[in-house]
Amino acid sequence: MKLRRKGRPAGRRSSLRWWLLSLAGAGAVTAAAALLAVALHASSASASSGAPYRLAKQPRESEELRWEQEFAPPQLASPQARKLDGANDGAAKKRLWLPAPSRRFVPCATPSPEYRRPGASRGYLLVHTNGGLNQMRAGISDMVAVARILNATLIIPELDKKSFWLDTSNFSDVFDEEHFIRSLANDVKVEKKLPKELAKAPKSVRHFKSWSGVDYYQDEISPLWEHRQVIRAAKSDSRLANNLLPPEIQKLRCRAFFQALRFAPPIEALGNLLVERMKSFGPYIALHLRYEKDMLAFSGCTYGLSQTESEELSMIRQNTTYWKVKEIDPLEQRSHGHCPLTPKEVGIFLSALGYPSSTPVYIAAGEIYGGESHMVDLQSRFPILMNKEKLASAEELRPFSQYASQMAALDYIVSVESDVFIPSYSGNMARAVAGHRRFHGHKKTVSPDRKALVRLFDKVDSGLLDEGERLSQRITEIHRKRQGSPRKRKGPVSGTKGSDRFRSEEAFYENPLPDCLCQSTGDSIVSI
Repeated sequence: MKLRRKGRPAGRRSSLRWWLLSLAGAGAVTAAAALLAVALHASSASASSGAPYRLAKQPRESEELRWEQEFAPPQLASPQARKLDGANDGAAKKRLWLPAPSRRFVPCATPSPEYRRPGASRGYLLVHTNGGLNQMRAGISDMVAVARILNATLIIPELDKKSFWLDTSNFSDVFDEEHFIRSLANDVKVEKKLPKELAKAPKSVRHFKSWSGVDYYQDEISPLWEHRQVIRAAKSDSRLANNLLPPEIQKLRCRAFFQALRFAPPIEALGNLLVERMKSFGPYIALHLRYEKDMLAFSGCTYGLSQTESEELSMIRQNTTYWKVKEIDPLEQRSHGHCPLTPKEVGIFLSALGYPSSTPVYIAAGEIYGGESHMVDLQSRFPILMNKEKLASAEELRPFSQYASQMAALDYIVSVESDVFIPSYSGNMARAVAGHRRFHGHKKTVSPDRKALVRLFDKVDSGLLDEGERLSQRITEIHRKRQGSPRKRKGPVSGTKGSDRFRSEEAFYENPLPDCLCQSTGDSIVSI
């Protein structure tokens, strides 16, 4: 995804003035100065553009009133959280915002000269995707490669309508269907529907084996064409191995995932607008805060929740039939780093890394479980806490608000284009965004070491360690090499066997190096 820029927006001058006065009133001189710079830049941009920046179809006055009434920041964080505001100067500022060195790695997903257009199709491949937005995206990209391996015509995939979110979106509601078909024309034949004469024809329905290689599809799936003209894949996620596939297949997966699966034009348009609105505050962090009901229920993570909340999540897990694990020890989950960081823990983490309280933070997430009661600590540390509901008007969001995948797509765009991306949990979206940022220049992506962090947080809670310079030094050192710099994709964890071995590998779309990233040496591109 490469978002188009129309120049820096004019900025919300009145809202920025309001933030400035509020921050100055709280005594945050450095934060106020930072926002003053943004305000002045926005003012000059406005003069050059000749038009004030405002929400679409809203008079400027009503927009300013809405911002001042609805999004007044609370008091700034405690004195401990404000100690590091000076980190916004000089070398420390560069450390906070500059990406890790890319070492001249660039995308190299273009097929080789020997690559041929698809030959005569053997049959039609129907795909039923499963999971949330990014699980479906990975599955669709795998199925594009499978269609190439089988020399099949791919029918536009059906999106999952029965998962936790009950999203009724069709493919064309979420993705740019015409672009998808057109961009893959040299790879696979893609059609929107089955021919009428085959619509009711018998189909061979299969659950393709997880993490399979080319031999599986050629030896076990390809012979099915002898009996049926249509094969239906009942699931799409993890149907191809992460590693040891032919280079041309790996490159095709990258072209499908990072280029062909562009979001539908209305989503792209609003996503671009949200990016511009975030950038009007200055450099920003996109925080994928996976503190949502479905994630907490699935993982069994209840740290920091009330007894009533914990029981509600346990009931959801018990009643969701396709979640196989029912009994989970929440303390053990957390100690092993298997739980998403809580909003409070994220606030401590960002402060310890050195980000000042004036840092704009975009919350990429659905509804946070427990609402404001669990967000108060993070909000107190980072008052410029935004999300799509704050950045866009209800009118702008209305076409997407009832569809989880479309709302997630907006978060995805803002996250990919952020100055820094930080996920609180390594789920499907975190992996997809991290991979996308690697593919487009290794933008700064800080991956929290949750196992190490919870040990430090527990020491803070017990009084054995104070927030401040010592904690900051330890957290900074732990994450010095976890900022998205180029490295080869990790293989399986030593000692694992069977499906656990494949599951322990780093996901292909999370890190497409070496398959789809090559090192430029000036006049040539070198595969690693």
